[in-house]
Amino acid sequence: MKSAFDIRRVIGGLFTLYGLLLTVAGAAASDADLRKAQGVNINLWAGLGMLALGGFFLWLSRRPADPAPPGEAPADGAD
Repeated sequence: MKSAFDIRRVIGGLFTLYGLLLTVAGAAASDADLRKAQGVNINLWAGLGMLALGGFFLWLSRRPADPAPPGEAPADGAD
């Protein structure tokens, strides 16, 4: 059964939203902005990284983890 509230969706959605904003800001960077950052378009690179991470979290949320049956220990190997 899928959970109505999955924290991976919230995290993935926020990373995707902020990544999209940063990517747009990086694509619209002026030459003066690039000179201030020593030629590195940090907004563009950070935005692309955040988009990738947000997409990864959203992809993970498509397959929720199955809970352990009642009375059985989780299979994480910690005893």
